[in-house]
Amino acid sequence: MKLGSKDIGLNHKPYVIAEMSGNHNQSLDKALAIVDAAAGSGVHALKIQTYTPDTMTLNLAEGEFFIKDKKSLWEGKSLYELYKEAMTPWEWHAPIMERCHKHGIDFFSSPFDATAVDYLETLNVKFYKIASFELNDIPLIKKVAQTGKPMIMSTGMATISEIYDAVETAKKNGCKDIVLLKCTSAYPADPKEANLKTIKSLRETFGVEVGLSDHTMGIAVPIASVAMGATVIEKHFTIRRSDGGVDSAFSMEPQEFKQMIEEVNRAKDALGDVHFGLTESELRSRVFRRSIYISEDVKKGETLSAKNIRVIRPGLGLEPKFYETVLGLKAKDDFKKGTPLSWDKIS
Repeated sequence: MKLGSKDIGLNHKPYVIAEMSGNHNQSLDKALAIVDAAAGSGVHALKIQTYTPDTMTLNLAEGEFFIKDKKSLWEGKSLYELYKEAMTPWEWHAPIMERCHKHGIDFFSSPFDATAVDYLETLNVKFYKIASFELNDIPLIKKVAQTGKPMIMSTGMATISEIYDAVETAKKNGCKDIVLLKCTSAYPADPKEANLKTIKSLRETFGVEVGLSDHTMGIAVPIASVAMGATVIEKHFTIRRSDGGVDSAFSMEPQEFKQMIEEVNRAKDALGDVHFGLTESELRSRVFRRSIYISEDVKKGETLSAKNIRVIRPGLGLEPKFYETVLGLKAKDDFKKGTPLSWDKIS
Protein backbone atom coordinates (compact mmCIF):
# COMPACT_ATOMS: atom_id res chain seq x y z
CA MET A 1 0.00 0.00 0.00
CA LYS A 2 1.00 3.64 -0.26
CA LEU A 3 1.08 6.39 2.35
CA GLY A 4 1.32 9.76 0.69
CA SER A 5 4.23 9.58 -1.72
CA LYS A 6 5.76 6.34 -0.40
CA ASP A 7 5.06 2.63 -0.75
CA ILE A 8 5.11 0.87 2.60
CA GLY A 9 5.35 -2.77 3.55
CA LEU A 10 7.71 -5.53 4.58
CA ASN A 11 9.68 -5.14 1.34
CA HIS A 12 10.37 -1.45 2.01
CA LYS A 13 12.36 0.57 4.53
CA PRO A 14 10.26 1.74 7.52
CA TYR A 15 8.13 4.81 6.87
CA VAL A 16 9.10 7.29 9.61
CA ILE A 17 6.76 9.97 10.95
CA ALA A 18 7.70 12.96 13.09
CA GLU A 19 4.85 14.00 15.41
CA MET A 20 4.92 17.74 16.09
CA SER A 21 2.05 17.75 18.58
CA GLY A 22 2.18 20.91 20.73
CA ASN A 23 5.94 21.33 20.65
CA HIS A 24 5.55 24.53 18.59
CA ASN A 25 4.69 26.33 21.85
CA GLN A 26 2.07 28.42 20.04
CA SER A 27 4.56 29.92 17.60
CA LEU A 28 4.06 29.43 13.86
CA ASP A 29 7.70 30.27 13.25
CA LYS A 30 8.65 27.51 15.69
CA ALA A 31 6.26 25.11 13.94
CA LEU A 32 7.85 25.83 10.57
CA ALA A 33 11.31 25.43 12.08
CA ILE A 34 10.25 22.01 13.39
CA VAL A 35 9.22 21.05 9.85
CA ASP A 36 12.63 22.16 8.54
CA ALA A 37 14.49 20.22 11.22
CA ALA A 38 12.36 17.10 10.80
CA ALA A 39 12.90 17.10 7.05
CA GLY A 40 16.62 17.52 7.61
CA SER A 41 16.58 14.45 9.85
CA GLY A 42 15.29 12.29 7.02
CA VAL A 43 11.65 11.72 8.02
CA HIS A 44 9.06 10.71 5.44
CA ALA A 45 6.18 12.62 7.00
CA LEU A 46 5.21 15.19 9.61
CA LYS A 47 2.00 14.83 11.58
CA ILE A 48 0.02 17.43 13.47
CA GLN A 49 -3.28 17.30 15.38
CA THR A 50 -6.48 19.07 14.38
CA TYR A 51 -8.77 20.11 17.22
CA THR A 52 -9.79 22.97 19.46
CA PRO A 53 -10.24 22.81 23.24
CA ASP A 54 -13.99 22.92 22.72
CA THR A 55 -13.99 19.95 20.32
CA MET A 56 -11.97 17.94 22.85
CA THR A 57 -13.62 18.58 26.21
CA LEU A 58 -15.65 20.94 28.42
CA ASN A 59 -14.28 24.13 29.90
CA LEU A 60 -14.27 22.86 33.47
CA ALA A 61 -11.47 22.68 36.03
CA GLU A 62 -12.93 20.24 38.51
CA GLY A 63 -13.41 16.54 39.02
CA GLU A 64 -12.33 14.36 36.11
CA PHE A 65 -11.73 17.47 34.01
CA PHE A 66 -8.71 18.39 36.17
CA ILE A 67 -5.45 16.40 36.12
CA LYS A 68 -4.42 15.43 39.65
CA ASP A 69 -2.07 12.55 38.85
CA LYS A 70 1.35 13.47 40.27
CA LYS A 71 3.03 11.08 37.82
CA SER A 72 1.56 12.96 34.87
CA LEU A 73 3.57 15.53 32.94
CA TRP A 74 0.42 17.66 32.92
CA GLU A 75 -0.52 17.46 36.59
CA GLY A 76 -2.22 20.62 37.86
CA LYS A 77 -3.90 21.55 34.55
CA SER A 78 -7.46 21.17 33.43
CA LEU A 79 -8.02 19.21 30.23
CA TYR A 80 -9.31 22.38 28.61
CA GLU A 81 -6.15 24.31 29.54
CA LEU A 82 -3.94 21.51 28.28
CA TYR A 83 -5.64 21.30 24.90
CA LYS A 84 -5.67 25.08 24.55
CA GLU A 85 -1.91 25.10 25.09
CA ALA A 86 -1.23 22.14 22.82
CA MET A 87 -3.55 22.83 19.88
CA THR A 88 -2.23 23.73 16.45
CA PRO A 89 -4.33 26.68 15.21
CA TRP A 90 -6.24 25.65 12.11
CA GLU A 91 -5.00 28.66 10.16
CA TRP A 92 -1.46 27.28 10.57
CA HIS A 93 -2.26 24.00 8.81
CA ALA A 94 -1.86 25.35 5.28
CA PRO A 95 1.56 26.99 5.81
CA ILE A 96 2.81 23.93 7.69
CA MET A 97 1.60 21.69 4.87
CA GLU A 98 3.23 23.93 2.26
CA ARG A 99 6.54 23.83 4.14
CA CYS A 100 6.33 20.01 4.27
CA HIS A 101 5.70 19.82 0.54
CA LYS A 102 8.59 22.21 -0.11
CA HIS A 103 10.86 19.67 1.59
CA GLY A 104 9.26 16.72 -0.23
CA ILE A 105 7.81 15.11 2.89
CA ASP A 106 4.21 14.10 3.51
CA PHE A 107 1.84 16.09 5.70
CA PHE A 108 -1.14 14.67 7.55
CA SER A 109 -3.07 15.05 10.78
CA SER A 110 -5.11 13.38 13.49
CA PRO A 111 -8.62 14.85 13.43
CA PHE A 112 -10.55 14.68 16.67
CA ASP A 113 -14.07 15.36 15.49
CA ALA A 114 -16.15 15.64 12.30
CA THR A 115 -15.45 19.36 11.81
CA ALA A 116 -11.72 18.63 11.81
CA VAL A 117 -12.19 16.01 9.08
CA ASP A 118 -14.20 18.48 7.00
CA TYR A 119 -11.48 21.09 7.37
CA LEU A 120 -8.65 18.70 6.51
CA GLU A 121 -10.56 17.65 3.40
CA THR A 122 -10.39 21.27 2.19
CA LEU A 123 -6.59 20.90 2.38
CA ASN A 124 -6.76 17.63 0.44
CA VAL A 125 -4.65 15.67 2.92
CA LYS A 126 -3.69 12.28 1.52
CA PHE A 127 -4.31 10.15 4.61
CA TYR A 128 -5.40 10.36 8.26
CA LYS A 129 -4.43 9.20 11.74
CA ILE A 130 -6.80 8.08 14.48
CA ALA A 131 -5.22 8.66 17.88
CA SER A 132 -5.22 5.90 20.50
CA PHE A 133 -7.65 7.77 22.73
CA GLU A 134 -10.11 8.08 19.83
CA LEU A 135 -9.98 4.45 18.69
CA ASN A 136 -13.31 3.86 20.42
CA ASP A 137 -14.90 6.85 18.65
CA ILE A 138 -16.72 4.82 16.03
CA PRO A 139 -18.58 7.83 14.53
CA LEU A 140 -15.22 9.60 13.97
CA ILE A 141 -13.68 6.50 12.37
CA LYS A 142 -16.73 6.18 10.12
CA LYS A 143 -16.41 9.83 9.07
CA VAL A 144 -12.71 9.48 8.22
CA ALA A 145 -13.22 6.17 6.41
CA GLN A 146 -15.85 7.73 4.17
CA THR A 147 -13.17 9.95 2.64
CA GLY A 148 -11.81 6.76 1.06
CA LYS A 149 -8.26 7.68 2.09
CA PRO A 150 -5.75 5.49 3.96
CA MET A 151 -6.04 5.45 7.74
CA ILE A 152 -3.42 4.94 10.42
CA MET A 153 -4.95 3.87 13.73
CA SER A 154 -3.08 3.77 17.03
CA THR A 155 -4.03 0.90 19.34
CA GLY A 156 -2.85 2.10 22.76
CA MET A 157 -5.18 0.90 25.57
CA ALA A 158 -7.41 -0.93 23.08
CA THR A 159 -8.71 -4.45 23.61
CA ILE A 160 -8.73 -6.85 20.67
CA SER A 161 -12.50 -6.38 20.32
CA GLU A 162 -12.12 -2.58 20.23
CA ILE A 163 -9.50 -2.89 17.50
CA TYR A 164 -11.81 -5.24 15.61
CA ASP A 165 -14.69 -2.74 15.82
CA ALA A 166 -12.45 0.08 14.57
CA VAL A 167 -11.03 -1.93 11.67
CA GLU A 168 -14.43 -3.27 10.60
CA THR A 169 -15.97 0.21 10.77
CA ALA A 170 -13.19 1.59 8.58
CA LYS A 171 -13.53 -1.21 6.02
CA LYS A 172 -17.32 -1.07 5.84
CA ASN A 173 -17.21 2.68 5.22
CA GLY A 174 -14.83 2.73 2.30
CA CYS A 175 -11.30 2.58 3.72
CA LYS A 176 -9.24 0.05 1.79
CA ASP A 177 -5.79 0.77 3.27
CA ILE A 178 -5.28 0.54 7.03
CA VAL A 179 -2.18 0.71 9.21
CA LEU A 180 -2.40 -0.29 12.86
CA LEU A 181 0.23 1.10 15.21
CA LYS A 182 1.24 -0.77 18.35
CA CYS A 183 1.26 1.91 21.02
CA THR A 184 1.66 2.25 24.76
CA SER A 185 -0.35 5.29 25.78
CA ALA A 186 1.90 6.46 28.60
CA TYR A 187 4.02 9.62 28.45
CA PRO A 188 6.85 8.71 28.57
CA ALA A 189 6.33 4.97 28.17
CA ASP A 190 8.38 2.24 29.84
CA PRO A 191 10.09 -0.06 27.29
CA LYS A 192 9.07 -3.00 29.49
CA GLU A 193 5.48 -2.23 28.54
CA ALA A 194 6.12 -1.94 24.79
CA ASN A 195 5.06 -5.56 24.15
CA LEU A 196 6.41 -5.49 20.61
CA LYS A 197 5.49 -9.12 19.98
CA THR A 198 1.96 -7.77 19.54
CA ILE A 199 3.03 -6.36 16.16
CA LYS A 200 3.15 -9.82 14.59
CA SER A 201 -0.16 -10.74 16.18
CA LEU A 202 -1.86 -7.61 14.81
CA ARG A 203 -0.61 -8.37 11.29
CA GLU A 204 -1.77 -11.99 11.47
CA THR A 205 -5.13 -11.16 13.04
CA PHE A 206 -6.20 -8.23 10.89
CA GLY A 207 -4.22 -8.70 7.68
CA VAL A 208 -3.11 -5.06 7.55
CA GLU A 209 0.17 -3.16 7.71
CA VAL A 210 1.41 -2.70 11.28
CA GLY A 211 3.82 -0.23 12.81
CA LEU A 212 4.78 1.47 16.06
CA SER A 213 3.74 4.69 17.74
CA ASP A 214 6.47 5.07 20.33
CA HIS A 215 6.59 7.18 23.47
CA THR A 216 9.68 5.60 25.05
CA MET A 217 12.93 7.49 25.35
CA GLY A 218 15.76 6.54 23.00
CA ILE A 219 15.82 4.44 19.85
CA ALA A 220 16.02 0.85 21.10
CA VAL A 221 12.29 0.19 20.91
CA PRO A 222 11.87 1.44 17.31
CA ILE A 223 14.85 -0.66 16.20
CA ALA A 224 13.42 -3.76 17.89
CA SER A 225 10.01 -3.09 16.33
CA VAL A 226 11.48 -3.52 12.86
CA ALA A 227 12.51 -7.06 13.76
CA MET A 228 8.89 -7.68 14.74
CA GLY A 229 7.67 -6.46 11.35
CA ALA A 230 6.91 -2.77 11.94
CA THR A 231 6.66 -0.95 8.61
CA VAL A 232 5.70 2.48 10.02
CA ILE A 233 7.35 4.26 12.97
CA GLU A 234 6.02 7.40 14.63
CA LYS A 235 7.89 9.41 17.28
CA HIS A 236 7.36 12.84 18.81
CA PHE A 237 9.79 15.44 17.50
CA THR A 238 11.18 18.67 18.95
CA ILE A 239 14.11 20.89 18.11
CA ARG A 240 15.32 21.03 21.73
CA ARG A 241 13.75 19.34 24.74
CA SER A 242 14.98 22.27 26.80
CA ASP A 243 12.58 24.53 24.87
CA GLY A 244 9.74 22.97 26.84
CA GLY A 245 6.27 22.24 25.57
CA VAL A 246 3.50 19.82 26.41
CA ASP A 247 5.26 16.82 24.85
CA SER A 248 8.90 17.90 24.85
CA ALA A 249 9.94 15.62 27.72
CA PHE A 250 9.41 12.47 25.62
CA SER A 251 10.21 13.94 22.21
CA MET A 252 13.37 13.33 20.20
CA GLU A 253 15.75 15.98 18.92
CA PRO A 254 16.89 16.17 15.26
CA GLN A 255 20.20 14.33 15.63
CA GLU A 256 18.50 11.59 17.65
CA PHE A 257 15.82 11.26 15.00
CA LYS A 258 18.44 11.04 12.27
CA GLN A 259 20.29 8.33 14.17
CA MET A 260 17.05 6.42 14.73
CA ILE A 261 16.25 6.46 11.01
CA GLU A 262 19.74 5.24 10.15
CA GLU A 263 19.50 2.42 12.68
CA VAL A 264 16.00 1.23 11.80
CA ASN A 265 17.10 1.11 8.17
CA ARG A 266 20.13 -0.96 9.16
CA ALA A 267 17.87 -3.23 11.18
CA LYS A 268 15.63 -3.68 8.16
CA ASP A 269 18.62 -4.51 5.95
CA ALA A 270 19.91 -6.96 8.56
CA LEU A 271 16.68 -8.99 8.54
CA GLY A 272 17.34 -10.11 4.98
CA ASP A 273 16.05 -13.57 3.99
CA VAL A 274 16.35 -17.10 5.33
CA HIS A 275 19.83 -18.06 4.12
CA PHE A 276 22.39 -20.79 4.78
CA GLY A 277 25.87 -21.07 3.33
CA LEU A 278 28.13 -18.40 1.93
CA THR A 279 27.05 -14.87 1.30
CA GLU A 280 28.84 -12.88 -1.37
CA SER A 281 30.96 -11.01 1.17
CA GLU A 282 31.95 -14.28 2.86
CA LEU A 283 33.58 -15.71 -0.26
CA ARG A 284 36.87 -13.97 0.58
CA SER A 285 36.75 -15.36 4.11
CA ARG A 286 36.26 -18.97 3.05
CA VAL A 287 40.02 -19.43 2.59
CA PHE A 288 40.49 -18.96 6.34
CA ARG A 289 38.34 -21.94 7.34
CA ARG A 290 40.12 -25.07 8.61
CA SER A 291 41.35 -27.85 6.32
CA ILE A 292 43.91 -30.66 6.25
CA TYR A 293 47.54 -29.68 5.63
CA ILE A 294 50.83 -31.53 5.59
CA SER A 295 52.44 -30.32 8.81
CA GLU A 296 55.91 -31.90 8.35
CA ASP A 297 57.89 -32.77 5.21
CA VAL A 298 56.91 -36.21 3.88
CA LYS A 299 58.57 -38.54 1.38
CA LYS A 300 56.91 -40.46 -1.43
CA GLY A 301 55.23 -43.56 0.00
CA GLU A 302 55.33 -42.26 3.58
CA THR A 303 52.26 -43.02 5.69
CA LEU A 304 50.11 -40.09 6.70
CA SER A 305 49.70 -39.81 10.47
CA ALA A 306 49.01 -37.36 13.25
CA LYS A 307 52.73 -36.52 13.10
CA ASN A 308 52.71 -35.16 9.56
CA ILE A 309 49.15 -33.93 8.84
CA ARG A 310 46.99 -31.52 10.85
CA VAL A 311 43.66 -29.72 10.64
CA ILE A 312 44.60 -26.04 10.55
CA ARG A 313 43.80 -22.75 8.88
CA PRO A 314 43.67 -21.80 6.00
CA GLY A 315 41.08 -23.76 4.06
CA LEU A 316 42.67 -24.84 0.79
CA GLY A 317 43.10 -28.50 1.74
CA LEU A 318 40.63 -31.34 2.22
CA GLU A 319 37.76 -30.70 4.58
CA PRO A 320 38.40 -31.70 8.22
CA LYS A 321 35.68 -34.36 8.05
CA PHE A 322 38.10 -36.49 5.95
CA TYR A 323 40.89 -36.40 8.55
CA GLU A 324 40.33 -39.89 9.93
CA THR A 325 39.78 -41.24 6.40
CA VAL A 326 43.23 -40.16 5.17
CA LEU A 327 45.15 -41.35 8.25
CA GLY A 328 47.16 -44.41 7.19
CA LEU A 329 47.13 -43.58 3.47
CA LYS A 330 50.39 -43.04 1.53
CA ALA A 331 51.88 -39.91 0.00
CA LYS A 332 52.16 -40.18 -3.81
CA ASP A 333 55.20 -37.89 -3.91
CA ASP A 334 57.49 -35.80 -1.76
CA PHE A 335 55.58 -32.92 -0.15
CA LYS A 336 56.84 -30.01 1.90
CA LYS A 337 55.43 -28.80 5.18
CA GLY A 338 52.57 -26.38 4.47
CA THR A 339 51.18 -28.27 1.42
CA PRO A 340 47.37 -28.45 1.37
CA LEU A 341 46.28 -32.09 1.21
CA SER A 342 44.14 -33.22 -1.74
CA TRP A 343 42.96 -36.58 -3.04
CA ASP A 344 45.44 -36.54 -5.93
CA LYS A 345 48.33 -36.43 -3.44
CA ILE A 346 47.47 -39.67 -1.62
CA SER A 347 46.82 -43.31 -2.33
